[in-house]
Amino acid sequence: MQAKDALEPAALMEKLTQLPDWRYGRGSLRTVLKCETSEAALSLFAAIGELAQQANHHPDVDWRYNTLFVTLTSHDVGSRVTGRDTSLAQEISAHSVKHGAKAHPDLIRTVEIAIDTDAPQEISSMWKTALGYRELADGSLVDPSGRGPAIWFQETETPNPNRLHLDITIPFDQSAKTLEALGQSGAILDSHSAPQFVVATDHQGNRLCICTEQEEKRRSELVEGSNFLLE
Repeated sequence: MQAKDALEPAALMEKLTQLPDWRYGRGSLRTVLKCETSEAALSLFAAIGELAQQANHHPDVDWRYNTLFVTLTSHDVGSRVTGRDTSLAQEISAHSVKHGAKAHPDLIRTVEIAIDTDAPQEISSMWKTALGYRELADGSLVDPSGRGPAIWFQETETPNPNRLHLDITIPFDQSAKTLEALGQSGAILDSHSAPQFVVATDHQGNRLCICTEQEEKRRSELVEGSNFLLE
């Protein structure tokens, strides 16, 4: 595979059948690996670093006590998944077994802040400046260090009175129990656009969306033809 070849959806889905520890979402492969001890997690962290150096392809790894949150994507093809990502994912999974780690796809979450607006170009610069973010080709704003949540502007002629809401992306195969728990918590669920996303509203009118990997097609359609400019 050429270095800049991104996997098309069918090829990516086929690769995922060989990667049971991993899930796809927001242009990345993700997993959560939980070890028995903090020491084991640090050892696995070091092994992942060594694998990354050998492959010259570096994941984002967030260490939290005995747990590692790992994200793989290829930034040189517009933050899409390539064969480099799937190969490294396979190696990481093999090493995680040696370190006694177990995958927890139920812990995978990606949080973004969505802002309803009828004129994104009028407000994006304020958010970009205050946060020190950079602008992507689709007009969304991202933290260069990968720490803070991304911001995207949901362009609409009729913005919601509560203009800000969270988009929380979780793997589709984990979404049912999350939605069930939300319903039990008293949230009002609008499943009109499921399985792409379900809108949850609390009793004060605040909203969030539980999104799955199937949401990405809708997102691309929303920004297609917009007036967003690349920085």
